[in-house]
Amino acid sequence: MRKPTLAVALAAAFCSTAAMAQVAGHNVVLIHGFQQEDLANPPADLNEVKANGEDYWRTFWLSRSEARIDWGSDGRVEGAIAQQAYNQIKSIAQQGLCDDYCIVVSHSTGDLVTRYMLDNQARWLAADGLPPLKILASLDFSGAGGGTDLADLAVSVAYNDSWYLAPVKAAVRLFTGIDPEPGKLGVVNDLQTNVARNLAVSPNDIPRLRFVAGGASYGGVTKPFIDGTDDGVVPTHSSCGSASSNAIDSCVSNLSLAGKVSSQDAPDSLYWNHYPVLMNEDVTHSGVLGSEVGNISVPVVNNTTLNGLQVDFASRSYNKRAWWQLWGSGDRYIEVPNSANTDMSSLVYTTLNN
Repeated sequence: MRKPTLAVALAAAFCSTAAMAQVAGHNVVLIHGFQQEDLANPPADLNEVKANGEDYWRTFWLSRSEARIDWGSDGRVEGAIAQQAYNQIKSIAQQGLCDDYCIVVSHSTGDLVTRYMLDNQARWLAADGLPPLKILASLDFSGAGGGTDLADLAVSVAYNDSWYLAPVKAAVRLFTGIDPEPGKLGVVNDLQTNVARNLAVSPNDIPRLRFVAGGASYGGVTKPFIDGTDDGVVPTHSSCGSASSNAIDSCVSNLSLAGKVSSQDAPDSLYWNHYPVLMNEDVTHSGVLGSEVGNISVPVVNNTTLNGLQVDFASRSYNKRAWWQLWGSGDRYIEVPNSANTDMSSLVYTTLNN
């Protein structure tokens, strides 16, 4: 069967959104990322945490979800965040929202929180006499589960007030929203590369679909402080799901984030059951959540089924010559056709629902 055009798919999705807050017929659970406001003004209680979590997703995913797991960024994953997650997971289980399997959508540090939740939720719920949540897959946008250099720097400058670190401090301030101080960095401590990569790393059978950005968040100020390609916050090794923290250029060795077929520094291996599905060289760290159009997405793991979820993005290849190339066919590129006409979240939502 011929796949409908992106414009038709988007129109159909828009008309059906109010009636079906699902992906591929399954309820959606949202797990947000780091919120720097929580460090400057820690939320007073879970109600405030949940209000902040609701605001986080308003651009696109909020109206397409049935539940959220909200958490305060002033806490630690194995401490206050775990307790907040447990309370909400218990509620989701009691409501039966995942009885027919759920799909998790995470962003940024939500990738790390999701990994911890997947590692522990069955044990938590068993203690309350409840069955584990049935999770079909997780869609991870700009996933920070592998940590970020910015967190390493934030912790470092929190203990070093030397004047010559002014450029580093400026980048860290953009990331954290505060002048770092010991004891006030919350989940940023868990985002240190070595800490993140030693937190809840047991393999499981739930596929993690990765959506990777490479744009210039914060006007590009933070990019020089992150090794390899990045989205201004998260390095590509993290968002791809690389099993190591080596600086890389792309999720795969034969394709750039821009879709150019060429040799790239890529991961030697990925975390178990992690699949880089789309890359996008120009969309920013937060732009993946529906706020940016005009950026071309590149299919990587495609035309496959992961745990029953069909991944089938349209794809085309073409040749393009640079302005200075006067002869030859130019370079080969691969892209999702018309993907620049929409945002990444809409593209993912409409494709997985077709």
